[in-house]
Amino acid sequence: MANYIAFTAEHAIDYIKEIIKKELITVFADNAELNAYEFGDGNLNLVFRIADQDGNSVILKQALPYARCVGESWPLSLDRARIEAEVLINHGQLCPEHTVTVLHHNADLALTVLEDLGHLQILRGAQINAEQFPKLASHVALYLSYTSFYNSDFYLSAEEKKTKVSQFINPDLCKITEDLFFTDPYIEHERNNFPTELKSHVESIRNNQALKLAAAKLKAKFLSSPQTLLHGDIHSGSIFVDANTTKMIDPEFGFFGPIGFDIGSFMGNLLLNYCAQNGRITELAKRRQYQTHLLTCLQDCYNQFEQHWLRLASSETTDISFASNAFTKDYLHDVLRDAIGYCGAELIRRTIGLAHVADIDGIEDEQARLAVQQQTLVLGEQLMLNATSCTSKDEFYSLLVSLLN
Repeated sequence: MANYIAFTAEHAIDYIKEIIKKELITVFADNAELNAYEFGDGNLNLVFRIADQDGNSVILKQALPYARCVGESWPLSLDRARIEAEVLINHGQLCPEHTVTVLHHNADLALTVLEDLGHLQILRGAQINAEQFPKLASHVALYLSYTSFYNSDFYLSAEEKKTKVSQFINPDLCKITEDLFFTDPYIEHERNNFPTELKSHVESIRNNQALKLAAAKLKAKFLSSPQTLLHGDIHSGSIFVDANTTKMIDPEFGFFGPIGFDIGSFMGNLLLNYCAQNGRITELAKRRQYQTHLLTCLQDCYNQFEQHWLRLASSETTDISFASNAFTKDYLHDVLRDAIGYCGAELIRRTIGLAHVADIDGIEDEQARLAVQQQTLVLGEQLMLNATSCTSKDEFYSLLVSLLN
């Protein structure tokens, strides 16, 4: 990418003016007076909001050639910006109501111009404040089921599927997931991050051979099961919401992988927030009410995901070999077990790995925060260890309730 340059706010304004002149976007008038500022706090990108005097605005997101949290010693391919834009375009065609809209993409500059979702809230911040979104479960279930089914072997021809798998090869970002999810937490590594009070618990995790076997199996499936085009980073910071709207953003980790990974990641973030509220909401009745809401959201999301999948498979499957309700149910059974395992891995890596969540790290009382971290580790371990023995959703929900009460 010989033309690549990392943008400033001034670069962002000049670029938007240029594509306005070329009629590549229609958000702004030709004579719009633009202003811009950077507001992203992520590790991999620059993010600018560009607005005019009439309140129209867009987001310009540009990939950096390294991880900001580490520096230039951790180089990254800029091709991930193409992958992110193309995942959004793919998912937006399948589920437009729950996918942020791509307005423009420039592969040479590794940038994408997106609709501005600033009128919505980021789910993580809202859930930290114990806000409830009754439509969240159904919206996420719809998004995950449609994007996973229509990019799967049930719907795509073998030739189409292989072409798409090649299109979305994403080695740099997948390597981050492979290391941070499945490797680092189970060994001594400089990227791990946890308080000294958890050292004995961390040592027990590193010495738990059954847990390490479960992590290895999850990693092997992540590496070798191109079941569908994943978002690849479905956490509470990648979802914008209000009472009636849910929009997914930031699929730069997208690739063809196991369907259960995205579902497990979403469930894991619900459970991270569930545990965090033990250190945030002091009033027992209020805390229980909100935690019940989170568990209902988790259960409703998975139930509706399965219902959508069964319906789509019964009417939209193109491969006669898979056109069997019995096969679909068996397939989804494996997806559920994968999701439970990936959910557990998310809990562990967000507690002792490199990337934490504000739900927990923002708990001011140190002892309360430590108790929450201990709970998420135990919960993560038990979900990973028991994932393959869950023979139904009901068994999973019963296991979950037994671990949380």
